[in-house]
Amino acid sequence: MSDIAIQVNNLTKIYPIFEKKADRLIEALSLTRKKYHSDFYALNNISFEIKKGETIGIIGQNGSGKSTLLKILSGVLTQTSGNVTIKGKISALLELGAGFNPEMTGMENIFLTGTIMGYSKEEMMLKVETISKFADIGDFLFQPVKTYSSGMFTRLAFAVAINVEPEILIVDEVLSVGDLRFQIKCMNQMKQMMSGGATVLFVSHDINAVRRFCSKAIWINNGHIVKSGDVNSVADQYLNYLKLGEIEDASDKDKADEQEIETLAPFNPNINQIAEIIDFKILDRKGSSPSEVGMDEYVKIQVIYDVYDESVKNPVLGIALFGIDDEYICGLNTLLDRIPIPWVYGRNRFQLEYPFGLRALGGNYYFDVALFEETATVAIQYKKMIKEITISSGYKGEGKYVIPHIWGGGDTL
Repeated sequence: MSDIAIQVNNLTKIYPIFEKKADRLIEALSLTRKKYHSDFYALNNISFEIKKGETIGIIGQNGSGKSTLLKILSGVLTQTSGNVTIKGKISALLELGAGFNPEMTGMENIFLTGTIMGYSKEEMMLKVETISKFADIGDFLFQPVKTYSSGMFTRLAFAVAINVEPEILIVDEVLSVGDLRFQIKCMNQMKQMMSGGATVLFVSHDINAVRRFCSKAIWINNGHIVKSGDVNSVADQYLNYLKLGEIEDASDKDKADEQEIETLAPFNPNINQIAEIIDFKILDRKGSSPSEVGMDEYVKIQVIYDVYDESVKNPVLGIALFGIDDEYICGLNTLLDRIPIPWVYGRNRFQLEYPFGLRALGGNYYFDVALFEETATVAIQYKKMIKEITISSGYKGEGKYVIPHIWGGGDTL
C-alpha cells in the first residue's frame, strides 16, 4: 500500500431529484419520512487504485460522473457512501480560483490557499516569488482580486495551484487558459511535475491530449467504470462507443471466436445462384485468426467461394475495410489491380495480403466482401460486415491512418 496515492472503494454519490421545488420542503417536514424525490446516481459503487507517480486520464461524456469524482477526491463534495484514501498533498485545477476571496488581494489569496493546503506562512513565503513570476500580473498582485480581468484571475489561480508543490494534481479541462505563451509555460510546468514523480489525474474531452499525457486511463459512463488500463486500449474502446452509441459486450467477441472454428459445409451446387462466398478469414503470419492486430502487423485475408456457373467472364473479387461507424476506409478489388481470380466449377480460394498492416489507427473495423461481374458494377454476391477486427496502434499519429513516412532534411536556412 505504500506506493498507492489514491484508493477508492465502492464510491457512490447520489443526488435527490425533485419534480417540484415544493417537494423538497414537503419532504423535509414530512413526519412519515415519505420520499418525494428520485435518486440520481452520479457515481455508482466504483473502485480503483492509482499508484504514486502515475498520470491517469479520466474520460467519458458530459454527465458521466467525471467532475463529481474529481470534486470528491479534492474534498469539494462528500460522497454518499464508500471510502476514499488519499496519501499526499492534493491540488485541484477544477474551477480555477474557487477558493479565492474576491475582497482580498492576490498576495493574500496566495497565503490563504497555502493555509488551506496545510503550509505555514514561512513555507509560503518561499513560494511567493515563484508564483508571482509564473502568474506575471505585475502590481495587480497587490490589488483586490475582484478588480482583476478574467485573464489575470485565471493566471494567478493556475500559478498558485500548480506551484504549491502538490504530490497529487487534478486537472479538469483547464489547460487552455491564458494566452499562447502562458499555455506553453503551463504545459512545461505540467511535464516537470510528471517527470518529478507527482501523481496526476487528467480530465479532457481531447482524447489525443489524454494519449499524449497519460499512460493509463479510466473510462466512466453513467456513474460506472466501463474500462480501465492502458490508455490507448481504453481510448480506442471509448471512441468506438462514441461512434456506435453502445458499449461492446465482450461475450459477443467470444461467440465470434467460437464460430471461427466451425468447419465448412461440403460443396452443394445452387442452380439459383452464380457463385457464393462460403468463408472469410483474417489470418496472421502464423495462420491464426486474431481478433486484434497491430496497425503495422502483417494481415492476410482468405476468401473461399463456391462457383456454380463458370460462364461468367473475368469475375472480380472486392474487399473493403470500414470503420465501426461505417466510414469507408479502403476498398480494393482485383479489377483495379488487374489480377485474375480462379473461377472453376466447385470450391475456389483467393487471398489478399497486407504486408505492412492495415495502417489504420486504433479502433474497431469491419470488412465487406463481394464477387462482381467483370466491370465490378453488378454484384454476384455482396456480404456486408462479414468480419470484424480490432486494430491496436498506440499513439503513433492522429486522424484515421498513419501513412508510411520519413522525417529528415533538417537544416538552417
